Amino acid sequence: MKQTIEELENIVQKYKPLFEKISDEQWSAKPSPGKWSKKEELGHLLDSAQSNIRRFIVGQYEDQPYIVYAQDKWVTISNYQHYPLENLIDLWVLLNKHICFILLNTSFENAARLVKTQAVHSIEWLASDYNKHLRHHLHHILEMEPVPYP
Repeated sequence: MKQTIEELENIVQKYKPLFEKISDEQWSAKPSPGKWSKKEELGHLLDSAQSNIRRFIVGQYEDQPYIVYAQDKWVTISNYQHYPLENLIDLWVLLNKHICFILLNTSFENAARLVKTQAVHSIEWLASDYNKHLRHHLHHILEMEPVPYP
């Protein structure tokens, strides 16, 4: 789990400064109707962080909790398109630091506990997958080399 935590810390340190290179217009532009803007995609990463925080915590005291979320509804209801960008970025940083703190305090035994999403996985697997999902979306937002994600 230590490697996953360090990887997440590095992701935050590496990618946050790159957000400053994106203009306000680029953050708000929608590539087409029905597609997320960069702000909305970052908002999706906030929702993902919150859902994973719940998985990482509840999974340590409930047996195979079922924790999923309707990502499009969360983005729409949260109205990230009109959310102050600076707050979105700050919240993204803080939520990911919080995840690192939770994982740092997760015992080896609890890291092996299972959580049900679309499938059943250990907390440790979900934490590693969270980083992959994060990099996938960050590369899309920043228009970098695509990172495949299932």
